[in-house]
Amino acid sequence: MSIAFFFPGQGAQSLNMMSGFNDMDIVKQTFEQASSALNQDLWALMNGDDAASLNETVNTQPLMLTAGVAVWRVYQQLNGQAPSVVAGHSLGEYTALVAAESLDFTDAVKLVRLRAQLMQNAVPQGQGAMAAILGLDDQIVRQVCAEAEQELTGAVAEAVNYNSPGQIVIAGSTDAINRACELAKIAGAKRALLLPVSVPSHCRLMKPAAEQLNQALVNVKVNAPQITVLHNVDVSVHDDVDGIKNALVQQLYSPVRWTETVEKLVKEGITDYGECGPGKVLAGLAKRIDKSTVCAALTSLESVENFITSHPVN
Repeated sequence: MSIAFFFPGQGAQSLNMMSGFNDMDIVKQTFEQASSALNQDLWALMNGDDAASLNETVNTQPLMLTAGVAVWRVYQQLNGQAPSVVAGHSLGEYTALVAAESLDFTDAVKLVRLRAQLMQNAVPQGQGAMAAILGLDDQIVRQVCAEAEQELTGAVAEAVNYNSPGQIVIAGSTDAINRACELAKIAGAKRALLLPVSVPSHCRLMKPAAEQLNQALVNVKVNAPQITVLHNVDVSVHDDVDGIKNALVQQLYSPVRWTETVEKLVKEGITDYGECGPGKVLAGLAKRIDKSTVCAALTSLESVENFITSHPVN
């Protein structure tokens, strides 16, 4: 049976999020490697009591990458079946590329720290926002965003995360997102919730950051993936270095097409997944996208062992 692995992105982080692996040397070694690359103790940050620091974009992105790679290394150490495909939600795409041996882990840690800094610098604090819209069709959400932009000259409001049917995240200028939330409720949304983030990811306000990321990627070594990677921006596979780098650049200001990603895998007959990293966000989304899917959240050594037992190497 073919399997796919998913790697979560920003938003799935929490204090003590790797407690299910505290006794695993490979996990601590992975965090030491990342901490050395950044000259910052990520393990102490994750296991401290400062949630505000944990949730700062410049800390969250390298932390989530490191956590995902650590779980992946545990899975490899236990000789789990190799997935046919890997995919990551937003930031998680970098983790997927590390797992596929396309990006060196140390390079990736430094790259996502830079990515976070560029994203934060692109929009001053308080001028960007994101919100989750629940219970509306995709097209209505796009119409609501367009209407908010028309009302507020020069403002930005876009649908940016297609997480599952009826669950879409929008991003843009703070005023426009607030207005889009009001319009969404009028249009019949079950909920329109502002998210506790400081960066309006995946909308066109991120184009300046994308241009700088493109320049930085010139000096980053990217290899052909050893495992198929399904990219966010176009729900496609890229084997060439330029194609991978372009996908990462475009991802910064383009929607995350997660619903289509899972649908593509189902169409190809792959319905069993492991969510490789903290939290259970992607496991929940997979079931909402297609009830035939089974996604195990690998949040502890026991859960990894159980997944390997139920998916033996052929």
